Amino acid sequence: MRDGRVDFVHLRRESGRKPVISLADSIEKGADDTASLSALRRPMRLDRYRCTALLRHGQYQLIQTDAVAGAPDEAREVVRWKLKDQVDFPVETAAVDLLPIPPDSRSPQVFAVLSPESIMAPLVQAFQAAKVPLAAIDLPEISQRNLAALFEEEGRGLATLIFDEDEGLLTFTLNGELLVVRHVEITARQLMTADDDRRGMLFERIALDVQRSLDNFDRSYSAIPITHLLVAPIPGVDGFLGYLRANLTLPVNPLDISSVLDFGAVPALLDPLRQFQCLRAIGAALRDEPLAP
Repeated sequence: MRDGRVDFVHLRRESGRKPVISLADSIEKGADDTASLSALRRPMRLDRYRCTALLRHGQYQLIQTDAVAGAPDEAREVVRWKLKDQVDFPVETAAVDLLPIPPDSRSPQVFAVLSPESIMAPLVQAFQAAKVPLAAIDLPEISQRNLAALFEEEGRGLATLIFDEDEGLLTFTLNGELLVVRHVEITARQLMTADDDRRGMLFERIALDVQRSLDNFDRSYSAIPITHLLVAPIPGVDGFLGYLRANLTLPVNPLDISSVLDFGAVPALLDPLRQFQCLRAIGAALRDEPLAP
């Protein structure tokens, strides 16, 4: 749910073929989330789906910390209070969840996700009031991990860089698991609207941030080879991939979702702008979770 629009994507996984996108639409947002969902429930038949809502940058904090032994509920409570001084909202009412990081030679680590009640409660209540089933609330980092998993080579790491309307996000993944997250405080809109001189300065900042992250990853995970950096193109920002190729030590390839997804049912996604607008929602729709018995 963006400031002025809501992006909807429905995706089906079918054995032996690319995941199929059967719906990719962007709707102007109503007065609030409840109004938007209520107005669209019947025409889009939202009550027939298992919906995943994606949080936005600034609505949660993702913190890497030591894993805690014990049952999941107990571990979440321990981490809640352990990290209380690292967040700027009350932890006693915050939503908390833990995402394990694949083990290496160091002590076990997890990503702890904390989101304040002031964000989570209105979101959940909007779905309840609109009578739209909410199966999960997810993060841009997980959306990006899901996309990266479609391009990974078995046993080899992958770096992925995506800019959206909120920020730039660099992730390192291995075998469908999230290893490292780095945030780049530059938005796609800044890159789209900058003049040539300003854009060149932004390119330089991004390349420095990415190379620094690549070096840090190599020191921390020296046993994991990174094949290349996958970069989502930004419409109207010419020369970006070329600049990264010329200034990074790792091969740089474009993130081409048409090579890994079937969107024959939604030919509008052939438009690079529509791909850019829907990319986070596509990653969220790739959430692969077994249905409860």
